[in-house]
Amino acid sequence: MELVLENTLPIGKPKWLKVKLPIGQKYTELRGLVDKYKLNTICASGSCPNMGECWGEGTATFMILGNVCTRSCGFCGVKTGRPETVDWDEPEKVARSIKIMNIKHAVITSVDRDDLKDMGSIIWLETVEAIRRMNPETTLETLIPDFQGNERNLDRIVEANPEVVSHNVETVRRLTREVRIQAKYDKSLEVLRYLKEKGIKRTKSGIMLGLGETEQEVIETMQDLRNNNVDIVTIGQYLQPSKKHLPVKEFIHPDQFEKYEKIGKEMGFRHVESGALVRSSYHAAKHIL
Repeated sequence: MELVLENTLPIGKPKWLKVKLPIGQKYTELRGLVDKYKLNTICASGSCPNMGECWGEGTATFMILGNVCTRSCGFCGVKTGRPETVDWDEPEKVARSIKIMNIKHAVITSVDRDDLKDMGSIIWLETVEAIRRMNPETTLETLIPDFQGNERNLDRIVEANPEVVSHNVETVRRLTREVRIQAKYDKSLEVLRYLKEKGIKRTKSGIMLGLGETEQEVIETMQDLRNNNVDIVTIGQYLQPSKKHLPVKEFIHPDQFEKYEKIGKEMGFRHVESGALVRSSYHAAKHIL
């Protein structure tokens, strides 16, 4: 799941979490297209702090399969409940949005759809295929749920063959039951390993900090990802979406993020994005290299 950060931060947050309003000609153009055609991007709907930078580079993130999730993770601001009926026209709509916005690199993510027999994997495949047909020059990252580890559903992602496939472990092993509730740490590692074994060129995962994890636990999580041949890791600061969600236990200092970046590179990750404002799709276009 893609975690986003609101631009308005309560008083008391450290200065390194303050964000600038997005600017620039490319951002202004895309903002106008999104508003004019009512396009659905996580960047805009979640007020992501990196929206101006990413849009300026021609990168945007789209969420498919509705906005209601079957899971109730303690960190996520997406609604939980009974999801909407699948919109089988959605693949073409997303592909058309990418064409209108002239996106060079698109990140596709979704809610969990445990209510569906295929867990949404068919729409995932059809979305990637539609984007390829309509935007042959656009590169893709799919930020996928775990599909409960079902290999048939994962094979549809393999068949789609995006440049990058991402699945977030979100937190350290000890905190997984509290933070992710219905998900399992080892299941996520198995998913990432399976994708790599099946031929996905670049695999990627993300971790949130500030939920009570220790430095050693973060390093162990990074090592677990490397041991399963994950190529790219993103590490960012958790921020509480609402009072109903898990509280922030610590604001991680930028120096600590730099330390994790150095450790990650020494471990052999191809790319390490580590910083307070880093989110899953930050610098996503660079991760295909």
